[in-house]
Amino acid sequence: MFAKIKTALLLGIEAYLVTLEIDLARSGIPCFRMVGLAEGAVKESKDRVFTALKNCGFKIPPCRITVNLAPAHIKKEGSAYDLPLALGILCANEQLPTTIFKDSLFVGELSLNGELSPIPGAISIAMMAKDLGIKRLFLPSKNAREASIVKGVNCFGMSSLNSTVEFLLGKKETLPIEPDLEALWSKREDFYLDFMEVKGQNHAKRAIEIAAAGGHNILFIGPPGSGKTMLAQRIPTVLPLLEFEEALEVTKVYSVAGLLQDKTIITTRPFRAPHHTISDAGLIGGGRYPNPGEVSLAHKGVLFLDELPEFKKHVLEVLRQPLEDGRVTISRAAMSLTYPAEFMLVAAMNPCPCGYLGDKKHVCTCTPAQVQRYKSRLSGPLLDRIDLHIEVGAVPYKDLKQTSGGIDSSAMRQRIEEARKMQLDRYKSLPFSTNSKLYGKWLNEFCLIGQKEHNFLEKAVNNLGLSARAYTRVLRIARTIADLEGDKDITISHLAEAIGYRSLDRNFLG
Repeated sequence: MFAKIKTALLLGIEAYLVTLEIDLARSGIPCFRMVGLAEGAVKESKDRVFTALKNCGFKIPPCRITVNLAPAHIKKEGSAYDLPLALGILCANEQLPTTIFKDSLFVGELSLNGELSPIPGAISIAMMAKDLGIKRLFLPSKNAREASIVKGVNCFGMSSLNSTVEFLLGKKETLPIEPDLEALWSKREDFYLDFMEVKGQNHAKRAIEIAAAGGHNILFIGPPGSGKTMLAQRIPTVLPLLEFEEALEVTKVYSVAGLLQDKTIITTRPFRAPHHTISDAGLIGGGRYPNPGEVSLAHKGVLFLDELPEFKKHVLEVLRQPLEDGRVTISRAAMSLTYPAEFMLVAAMNPCPCGYLGDKKHVCTCTPAQVQRYKSRLSGPLLDRIDLHIEVGAVPYKDLKQTSGGIDSSAMRQRIEEARKMQLDRYKSLPFSTNSKLYGKWLNEFCLIGQKEHNFLEKAVNNLGLSARAYTRVLRIARTIADLEGDKDITISHLAEAIGYRSLDRNFLG
């Protein structure tokens, strides 16, 4: 007998349709054969499935079983094929009617006693099912709530193989999961940190407001204890709240990485802070079958690299592509995958190895050679991709004794959202929405300046030795400052403030 059942394949964060074809022949020597480029866990599914079928009370007579995973030219990996394979074998053995599989898709990993274990990428599979017009999605109960946020497909959470068979035969009633999106969405503003708690550092807060308004990258330079990490941790509280489509993108990445845990959807912008001992594969992503790295887990949020010079140099250099393109491509012999990586880079570093170079209250113990060696760990091309370089000094006692830090995160976010709205309106017909992505002809069009501004900028470029990339960064920052002020045109004051946020061009690279 022959059976056909739909399931899904994950490649990166996208899901693709796979058709499982099972042929059961009672003639010949009993055997099991799987074709269609099955790898790893897929090959092992035979033992899991047959043991689960036995422990659930199903009997499969000795026969020749041939399984085809179509399309056959794409490698299949993962354990999500267990449930459809078990159901397909039962159907081919005439224990289930073929009609029950119509307009349905099945995914799930089976334990040896027939229980269903969660799988990665459930939301991607649900979105693929919706696009293909599939009406019903059967998956492990722990994945059902996550997948159910995709409207247009009924998601049925199943606890075991037996419960799935009983439902398909009409012996047990199970309703599709209906999430309370309104309740989930109301948690977007549940922040436990606030800029009100940061005392002093008004210059740094202003720079953060500019960076968040234009989507710019930012680097803090200052001695230990000056509040660099404290400032960075609060940046997500002033970024515009996630839109639903953005939340789906972020949730897909976390689902594929297996990091969604008990959450239904990611409602706040991610904040990732990997340790400086991380490898390039951990930062960018990798493995035999590439998994998303920290840059992708920070998609639509913040990637914070503390003690920036302590990261291995080759690890930092691999950041160039995602910083420019907003995505990262990982190529392996088996496949090449692209993950989204549109994040705001926030970094922090000391001015020297001991941390007290230029500090008025502490003596720097570093030699000039040690300082130069420390600074040389950061390449010029990488620094050029960081828009704002902010010097963060020690907080004076008069600021520490204040009861609060002044402006709170909600007020900062309101101004940032107003500036972002101006950018959305300005770039509504273009493939980007923030000033940080301005380049080429669009930079010339939207950062148009007068002759006086050109003369001022020319002197700054010549005197400070700014690179071509630094020049474009200054224009982008100036455009954002003008947006925050509600000004249509970029003036000398905007340019002067923007240049003031490029401190490394003045005293670091020279």
